[in-house]
Amino acid sequence: MENENQQTEGETTGGEVLVVASKLKNYIRTKSGMNTSSAVMEALSNKIRQLCDQAIESAKSEGRKTVMDRDFG
Repeated sequence: MENENQQTEGETTGGEVLVVASKLKNYIRTKSGMNTSSAVMEALSNKIRQLCDQAIESAKSEGRKTVMDRDFG
């Protein structure tokens, strides 16, 4: 049975923020002079979850128990 805190495959909404908000906001401000909406943190975390899910599947398909940088390519 799946743990309540784990997301099922393909689920990308909710969960904790996976990025450091202050660093992201600083990067965007430095790069563009623009502000960053607080909603960006959740949206970006969801994208990161999707990428991680794909990388996990890639590692599994190669019979590994370690996700590597190449799994994100």
